[in-house]
Formats: sequence, C-alpha cells, structure tokens
Amino acid sequence: MVCCIRFDDFDWGPDMESVYEAAGGSEGLIRLAAAWHSRVMADEIVSHAFSHGFHPQHTERLAAYWAEALGGPTTYSDTYGDESSVVRIHSGNGPHEEMDRRAITCFDQALQDVGLVAEPLRQVLYDYFAWATTVSMTQYTGAADDVPLGLRIPRWSWDGLQS
Repeated sequence: MVCCIRFDDFDWGPDMESVYEAAGGSEGLIRLAAAWHSRVMADEIVSHAFSHGFHPQHTERLAAYWAEALGGPTTYSDTYGDESSVVRIHSGNGPHEEMDRRAITCFDQALQDVGLVAEPLRQVLYDYFAWATTVSMTQYTGAADDVPLGLRIPRWSWDGLQS
C-alpha cells in the first residue's frame, strides 16, 4: 500500500515546535523559495531586482535564510553570512514600494503554488514575508555602507517578531 502525506493532512497550528517545521522544514522552504523565485522572475517589476544577476544557489540560500528566521537551523548564518550581509544586498536602491507590494503578492501566490494554505500557517508566513520586505529589508534605502555590522537574522514565530 502506497501512502502519501499532503500538507492539508497536518494540524499546522501553534502546537508545532516552530513555523519552520510547520512549513515542511528545509524541503518545504526550498519548494517555497523556488515557487517564489519563479513568480518573481515572471513579474515585469520585481524581476528588475534580479536584472544584475543572482547567485546560482539563490533558491537554496533564500530557503536557508527563511529557515533560520522561522526557527530552523542556523545554516544561513553559519555558512553564508549574517543579517548585515543580507540587508546590504537589499540596500542602496532607494524606496521601491511598488516592487515590494508585488514581491509580497508573488509570495502569497507561491504559498498557494506549494500548498501552504492552511491557517494559521499561511497567515504567519505571509506576515513574516511582508514584514521582512517592507521593514527589515528597507531600513537602509541609501548606501549599502550605511548598514551596521553584526546584525543578526530576526526570528519570527507563531506570535510574530521575537525580541
């Protein structure tokens, strides 16, 4: 007998240890990052952010970043960099509210694409991405050199931003 597990078969509520686990762990976030990246590259406005190119392992790195932010392993910080390095990549481009709104829409669509639609998980992931896009990544719209050293990746839980 072959059995399969669907996202809809789980109780995605706050009883789970972390948002990371509820989202399917590393594999779930890699699927989400790939779906988001695909949607972004198809968007005429958001794809502009990638017009200079991107790292060949962008999807894996993005998934590792999200994993750490959502209560998973610290692979991103241990391997790729800290929050300062991530914020620098997103800094020095001036305000871009329309691009941010469209990136958030792409994320919401990507959640649907990979089946992460059960509440409250979908809302928690959406809220995290919207906050990261419009607050965390837009703190330094001037020069990337304005970003302070040593920032740590913010942690997000079922209750939102953790202090």
